[in-house]
Amino acid sequence: MTYNAYFSFIEQTLHYFDRPHEQALDSPVNCPAAWRGEDMPALDQTAYRLSSEQVEEMRSAVQSAMALGRQVKELTAADFPLALLASAIEDWRRELQTGIGLQVIRGVPVDSWTQEEAELFFWCFGLHLGRPGEQNPEGHLLGHVIDTGADRDGEVVRLYKTSANIDYHCDAADVVGLLCLNKAKTGGQSRIVSSVSVFNELLERRPELAARLFQSMRLDIRDKEVNAAGSSLPIQPCCYAGGELRTFYHADYFRSVVRHDDVPPLTELEQDLLDSYEAIAMEPGMYLDMDLQPGDIQLLSNHSILHARTDYEDYDDPAKRRHLLRLWLSL
Repeated sequence: MTYNAYFSFIEQTLHYFDRPHEQALDSPVNCPAAWRGEDMPALDQTAYRLSSEQVEEMRSAVQSAMALGRQVKELTAADFPLALLASAIEDWRRELQTGIGLQVIRGVPVDSWTQEEAELFFWCFGLHLGRPGEQNPEGHLLGHVIDTGADRDGEVVRLYKTSANIDYHCDAADVVGLLCLNKAKTGGQSRIVSSVSVFNELLERRPELAARLFQSMRLDIRDKEVNAAGSSLPIQPCCYAGGELRTFYHADYFRSVVRHDDVPPLTELEQDLLDSYEAIAMEPGMYLDMDLQPGDIQLLSNHSILHARTDYEDYDDPAKRRHLLRLWLSL
């Protein structure tokens, strides 16, 4: 197997931001991804529940792949057969690309696996759904969403390493997947909102702000301080082509970029845009909260959904602490 079986961090970022753009929008978008949280059925009704036969197939695939003795990144989809899930996986891919942009799967047997086995499963599951990619310049392939005790107020801290609230954002991959291993003692809910619906609301109320989303904004590079590439990247939040609105939004990084000396302060219009956009996304009825349970997989489109997380209180026992595995995929 060659190393191009997954995207490098740069390759995946370039793929994600290679969004076609034809024109700025002055009319609302009507599509399945334009949902409102208050109109969505309960998670128990919409989640895909694995059958006992599918669970057994997963267990067997993990055992077979472990027996090969390879590194996880050297495995292929053929090394991890999931014949009973093949048709469902095709449905999930379509839902993420052209549907509501969301899929939850319940019943993954994480309670019977070691962390190493759960990591192997989630990576190989991703190989069936799309093309996994690195999540940072250091080449990490699976993220561990867990409170490491990092300073939540640090300028370059990644908030998923803390128990703090995380504001609405997208990741630089077509799809972000989470596999819940342990949930928090209290809090830590996954909050999602349709970026298509937020745009539609903003367009109706403040069309001059909606138009600004089709122009470049500076995005903070939080992994490192100023380097040869500079301290920020120019990103156009919204792109529209072929009837599809694709949005990249990152509340924290659009705001924190002004900490750099080479970036001017936000204009009054830009500040108004960020405040108004996020206020709409936080309105009751717009968003949907999910309390992921151990064994749940959440798959989200980073083109049509913004995700956030409420703060949480964790267990004192390290073995019980909130822990999710994160996977980035290109479709």
